[in-house]
Amino acid sequence: MMRAFVVDDEPLAVKRLVRMLQETGRVEVTGSSTDPVDALAALSEKPPEVLFLDIQMPGINGFEMLRMLEPQPLVVFTTAFDQYALQAFEVNSIDYLLKPVEERRLARALDKIERLRAAPRPAPEWNAMLNQLAQAMRQHPGREYPERIASRVGERIHLLDLAKVAYFFAQDKLTYAATEGKNYVVDHTIAELEETLDPRRFCRIHRSSLLNLAWAKEVDAWFGGRFLVRLKDAKGTELQVARERTAELKKRLGI
Repeated sequence: MMRAFVVDDEPLAVKRLVRMLQETGRVEVTGSSTDPVDALAALSEKPPEVLFLDIQMPGINGFEMLRMLEPQPLVVFTTAFDQYALQAFEVNSIDYLLKPVEERRLARALDKIERLRAAPRPAPEWNAMLNQLAQAMRQHPGREYPERIASRVGERIHLLDLAKVAYFFAQDKLTYAATEGKNYVVDHTIAELEETLDPRRFCRIHRSSLLNLAWAKEVDAWFGGRFLVRLKDAKGTELQVARERTAELKKRLGI
């Protein structure tokens, strides 16, 4: 089994990826961290064979952190943004995973790592590329959010445009993307979606629902200081807003 370490400043992302790695039966997760500075100390003391590394983190980004490691492990970058850099990740014994991580892509990355474990460590050109990417990250720190989300049905994967998803909701231990014509199961919790999707477009209105603000038509006061949101869909769907989330929703809607 390959020894791996996970670094990501999002605790839920760390928890999910660690679980997925363990479930493959191919990886021993020797540690994880949400703080890149703390991770440097742990990695220097006990270097792993492969490092799953987030790119944009507070303090130092993933490229800068990797420059500080000696020896440098094989690396799989995890990212939900910065598409400009993805082609560079295909070279120099590294790979990348777009967040939220899919099982199929994770398996592909592990296959690549298996082939590379006996290969020579990165050449000096790799350090030069890291410097360029780290500098580019500082110059263009803006985050890009996904425009689509995957829904798996058996062996088939539907790619849904997020603009067509009116809201996400949790029910019977599953999460659904609600569109005008159909609900699709997605492999993410509401909390994971809240962290991953553009906060300018999606707002958590209840512990079990995440609203696409573009689909909000009306907001009605309800009893107990709570509100209902009526949507633009043909059914005029009404969603309950939790009392503690009312102020944030009103702020997002400008009311």
